[in-house]
Amino acid sequence: MTTVPSSSRRNYLADVRPHSKLVDAALVLSGTALIVLAALVTIPLPFTPVPVTMSTLAVMAVGAVLGSGRGAISAALYLVIGAAGAPVFASGHSGVALPTFGYIVGFVVAAAVVGQLARRRADRHVLTTVLLGAFGTIVIYAFGVPWLAISLGVSVQQAILLGVVPFLIGDALKIIVLAGLLPTLWRAVQAFPVDAGGDR
Repeated sequence: MTTVPSSSRRNYLADVRPHSKLVDAALVLSGTALIVLAALVTIPLPFTPVPVTMSTLAVMAVGAVLGSGRGAISAALYLVIGAAGAPVFASGHSGVALPTFGYIVGFVVAAAVVGQLARRRADRHVLTTVLLGAFGTIVIYAFGVPWLAISLGVSVQQAILLGVVPFLIGDALKIIVLAGLLPTLWRAVQAFPVDAGGDR
């Protein structure tokens, strides 16, 4: 049995075709799995406890494709299973007593925010997708930096030097990838009718 997405839900790539609630659940689990897999791509840096990962790109892609609600649930599920002890965080870590746990909390909020921007069609053009990615990245930093400062017992300025500055170029590259991927996918799906009724 399928359900026809509402007009707001059709603003998400995951909803260009009608589907059931069961598929919704599968999409959420797939979003969590993508974030887990992205965390496996980890490059530790010797001067900071914050590693280079692909997690931020995955979180923003999940938020944009699945939408605010399902994207946030996917990220929250990732947080919960890692906090409960599953080694799904970067470098196989788990638990909440990590200097980087604030970034993971930020994943949930960023997925929700990016989803809201995607609902407003910010993921359909390169420039607006760049802005979407930049805003999502700022949200993650906003949660990650204070937690990092408290965890390490350093000032916010020092936490920015450890947890933001070394990653600016890499995060800019991730945003460029996102800005190439999402509008391309939208052009592809809009080239074909979604259903027999011709919705696009």
